[in-house]
Amino acid sequence: MPFLKPLFAVTLFLSAFLMFSVQPMIGKALLPVMGGSPSVWNTAMVFFQLLLLAGYFYAFLLSKIPSLKVQGAIHAGVILLAAALSLPLVLKTDEVLSLAHPVGWQLDVMAGMVAAPFFVLSASAPLLQRWFSLSSHKAAASPYSLYVASNIGSLLALLAYPFVIERYLHLGTQASLWTFGYGGLALLI
Repeated sequence: MPFLKPLFAVTLFLSAFLMFSVQPMIGKALLPVMGGSPSVWNTAMVFFQLLLLAGYFYAFLLSKIPSLKVQGAIHAGVILLAAALSLPLVLKTDEVLSLAHPVGWQLDVMAGMVAAPFFVLSASAPLLQRWFSLSSHKAAASPYSLYVASNIGSLLALLAYPFVIERYLHLGTQASLWTFGYGGLALLI
């Protein structure tokens, strides 16, 4: 299976790119409503970090199931459920800000916009690396080389967002392309 490692690498690259591009996109969508105060950015940071931790915990629990087929079926179901709950990615910035509870409002809006697919993305890297390590590929004993693809995807998203994506694409277009990318990731996984 010579194509197996490149397939895993492309999937990890796309997963990381999506994960690191959606965070500034959601923050940018909230700015017109909430402003650029530190509490907006801090709340977004905590939100995404908690989802990252939850995704890692889910990947850990899923990897304890002995059958890879069952793991794959469960994860495919979670991917589809996340898509059904949140996609297409709609940036809901027209809701009226709750001045009494702005942090709660922000968490609620972010949860509705992106929590489910971000959860899937956060679980993808550890799951895919584990699945590759259990494959019959000659490099399976050291799946850590796949971190390179993931790190390149992360870095490229972080650099591309302010210099290319934000500059040349409207938020609606960004959301549409991101949704398309998530669909591609679902097919790759």
